[in-house]
Amino acid sequence: MSSGHAKAPYYFVPGPSQWPFLAGATLLLTMLGAAAWVNSLPYAMYVNFAGIFLTLVVLYFWFGDAIKESEGGQYNARVDLSYRWSMSWFIFSEVMFFGAFFGALFYARSISMPWLADLDNKVLWPDFVGHWGNIGPAGTIETFKLMGPFPIPTINTALLLSSGVTLTIAHHALIAGHRAKTSLFLFATILLGATFMGLQGYEYMHAYTELNLKLTSGIYGSTFFLLTGFHGFHVTMGAIMLSVVLYRHLKGHFTPTHHFAFEGAAWYWHFVDVVWLGLYVVVYWL
Repeated sequence: MSSGHAKAPYYFVPGPSQWPFLAGATLLLTMLGAAAWVNSLPYAMYVNFAGIFLTLVVLYFWFGDAIKESEGGQYNARVDLSYRWSMSWFIFSEVMFFGAFFGALFYARSISMPWLADLDNKVLWPDFVGHWGNIGPAGTIETFKLMGPFPIPTINTALLLSSGVTLTIAHHALIAGHRAKTSLFLFATILLGATFMGLQGYEYMHAYTELNLKLTSGIYGSTFFLLTGFHGFHVTMGAIMLSVVLYRHLKGHFTPTHHFAFEGAAWYWHFVDVVWLGLYVVVYWL
């Protein structure tokens, strides 16, 4: 959101757009590539990367149109409110998304493990021990080591908590009209997020090469990489959003009273921070 409320109509209704259809098509291509990649099909990795690239292209032009409408004075307080509701519902859907994965982790650890290890199942799997991180009832999974909280997960926790602080400082600086301070702390937030992703990539390399912990390492490996991997994807998207916000801020699109693009990205970033705190405790410590 930007200024220009005085010129805006009662409520802005955009014209027909091809971007929702194209976004759906590119996301479908991305997911098909990812599913094929997991199943080791040829060229699947390239299909997945092509889908991601095309999705980003579509989002670039789609959000570019929205920015032009905002800067053209088409939006008013009613549109601002609809954006706030839309972002709120989007974050709620993300809560449900991660809730499903946390639920799967809880079911595997607290229900499936004790059930498979109880007396009734000892006849089928006499050597099975119901501890988290086992190699399965039949012992068909390669031996691996568990991922602990030190040092990288703890460092990443400090990085994300610090990024929440720098983003809040940037927001208050924007409200106070301190443009240089806003730019500095917003850039610091993006840098902290990028550092987080770099360390998580190193953690994955360590898991595969030194711990033999892979996506195929039973329920432990699948839940570990799904939870941390999807969170890392959200950090990446949040950093992209904040980078666009920083660019728009440098272009002078925001005022102390009208800057919902900043606020929406900040909501998303703080949500990602909270999810990580849950991951840090449940995945690495428990």
